[in-house]
Amino acid sequence: MTSLPSPTKEGGTPSEPGNPQSSDGLQAGLKNRHLSMIAIGGVIGAGLFVGSASGIAAAGPGILLSYALVGLMVVLVMRMLGEMAAARPSSGSFSAYADQALGRWAGFSIGWLYWFFWVVVLAVEATAGAQILEGWIPAVPQWAWALIVMVVLTATNLVSVASYGEFEFWFAGIKVVAIAAFVVVGLLAVFGLLPGSDNPGAGLAHLTDSGGFLPKGPGAILTGVLMVVFSFMGSEIVTLAAGESSNPQRAVAKATNSVIWRIAVFYLGSIFVVLTLLPWNDPSILKEGSYVAALNSIGIPHAGQVMDFIVLTAVLSCLNSGLYTASRMAFSLGLRGDAPKAFARTNARGVPTAAILSSVLFGFVAVFFNYQWPDTVFAFLLNSSGAVALFVWLVICFTQLRMRGIILREAPEKLVVRMWLFPYLTWATIAMISFVLVYMLTDDTAREQVLLSLLVAALVVAIALVKEARGRKEKSAAEADVRG
Repeated sequence: MTSLPSPTKEGGTPSEPGNPQSSDGLQAGLKNRHLSMIAIGGVIGAGLFVGSASGIAAAGPGILLSYALVGLMVVLVMRMLGEMAAARPSSGSFSAYADQALGRWAGFSIGWLYWFFWVVVLAVEATAGAQILEGWIPAVPQWAWALIVMVVLTATNLVSVASYGEFEFWFAGIKVVAIAAFVVVGLLAVFGLLPGSDNPGAGLAHLTDSGGFLPKGPGAILTGVLMVVFSFMGSEIVTLAAGESSNPQRAVAKATNSVIWRIAVFYLGSIFVVLTLLPWNDPSILKEGSYVAALNSIGIPHAGQVMDFIVLTAVLSCLNSGLYTASRMAFSLGLRGDAPKAFARTNARGVPTAAILSSVLFGFVAVFFNYQWPDTVFAFLLNSSGAVALFVWLVICFTQLRMRGIILREAPEKLVVRMWLFPYLTWATIAMISFVLVYMLTDDTAREQVLLSLLVAALVVAIALVKEARGRKEKSAAEADVRG
């Protein structure tokens, strides 16, 4: 592995017993159970609960194929990322690998774009959580709830990586148990096996009884893809977190091997239950939300409040992980000289304080924009980060094409996770992601996201190239001085 400069420590205190310090200064404080739940919860965002209703309305039962296509894309991308992360665990994950395989400009660009994506997500999730909490306790204004949520989770991340892992373990655990219970109870109701259910138990009839399986035509599958693709963002978080565990190789291998069943159960399984409990065009799906409507059809009391609680945990989980992810990416960028050096400093507990606080600060600013100028400034931030997920996946693909050869030359024994049918499936994934991006340009609602995201990406790449050219110039000047 290409050696990285060691960060300056704020405190020279040695690591605590049982929490060995990694070579980059971070603390290996995440346990196997933390990583397992981060891996499982990483693919379950609030978007699954909140956004699935509009996807069902747009594509009908065919939305299952949309989820399956995006799920396949994520499985392939995660396999590629798993190959690199198992061989070279790093807090910068794909940004660090792009740096090594494609060049400094690539690592700089994708790292900052990814950081930008997550700090905007912080504002979105903080606002969503605040709306739910204000509904429960109206006496506290929404902005105050957003502030409280951000402060609490910032404090959690500042204490230690273990406290982040513990919070995420419980937040993700609630999501996982809730969806698993929903799938089991729902399937029993679908086939008329649930005692006392209000649902008539139509079996699989609802998949075709309202205009067929594709009531909006085959093209609606691609429309559905555009609507669901961003709810999958976050599955790559486990590869960043693995760098702060005692056995990164094992954690990454386990996470990438289990991503197939996680997507199958939590995404396809839960949406399948919704579509078999109710006709896809049932007004209650859009009015109440897909999961609440499904629970109401069974006769579960207080379904709305139950789902509000589950969505709140999903929001807090996403916020917690978003802050962690943004700060670790900022830390990695600082470590490689692509961000202020302060970002690469860790305190005595192995926590990158400056990286966390800078990420939170931008998150607070974005929350302010969301309240002050929701339709102008914040809408620009949201749209300009909208396609970053696809850019990240595309860079992972191109990076893996180059990294395979580097790993085989330098440390072939570390290739414990291998991409299937390399390089053919890698190229096929690149083609799939590129097709989705091009198709987004033909869609009226998605076009602005792609164009603004491309604009921001072009700006960041330009900065990276100027920075790289300046670095080469300074290096040449220094070498000339030495010779002179």
